[in-house]
Amino acid sequence: MSATPSRADRAAAFRALHQGEPFLIPNPWDAGSARVLEALGARALATTSSGFAYTLGRLDGGATLDEVVAHTSTLVAATSLPVSVDLENGYGAAPEQAAEAIRRVAAAGAVGGSIEDWDPDGHLYELPHAVERVAAAAEGARDVDLVLTGRAENHIRGNPDLDDTIRRLQAYEQAGADVLYAPGLRTVDEIRRVCESVSRPVNVLAHPGLSFAEAAEAGAQRVSVGGALAWVAVSAFAAAAEDALVRGDFSALGARPALRDWLS
Repeated sequence: MSATPSRADRAAAFRALHQGEPFLIPNPWDAGSARVLEALGARALATTSSGFAYTLGRLDGGATLDEVVAHTSTLVAATSLPVSVDLENGYGAAPEQAAEAIRRVAAAGAVGGSIEDWDPDGHLYELPHAVERVAAAAEGARDVDLVLTGRAENHIRGNPDLDDTIRRLQAYEQAGADVLYAPGLRTVDEIRRVCESVSRPVNVLAHPGLSFAEAAEAGAQRVSVGGALAWVAVSAFAAAAEDALVRGDFSALGARPALRDWLS
């Protein structure tokens, strides 16, 4: 791990990434995975709400803002990379709650953060209210030099209406979001339509049927993986544990990861 840069240096580096070539921003779920991703060449990191909730023994949406702030501090201390934080809905429906969430993770060292338009009570926020929330978060982000991502959740919430998704992203752009993100886009054509409909950088969520090159060619500036890396790790752990506990088979326990290379 290199010398720890200042928050201002990380913020400048993060903004520069959005102005250069498309990049992958992987999602660690704890300090160890963050250190590994840095050692493997990641240039920035984004938290995963579902992966972090798993480390607490909870499902996605189960972490509190206090816990997310502490998690942010841990990741910032563990690496020299810019860190962006998945802030879900901002931990409250009110616009000022979204702004407060932004300010709190910035104080913990984050230089990016996302606010989504899904209410944990089980519905999308009506567009005027969603826009108010993004606008408040954008104002807070400007005050603390943080790259704000506005998220339209349609495609992972049972409403794969691309036209509505584009309307929402355009509205979040006008409200001040620096980056736009609609998780759940499946095809290159969907990605291209979104990217051609807005003028801010677009984040795309990776999936097994999509390559980085395809996403970038369609216009994506940034590609994240969400909780997927966490689930790869958890699946391997669970399979090995089941072999040991159920069948008495220890053959999967021979892994020897290069921890000294990654964590030194």
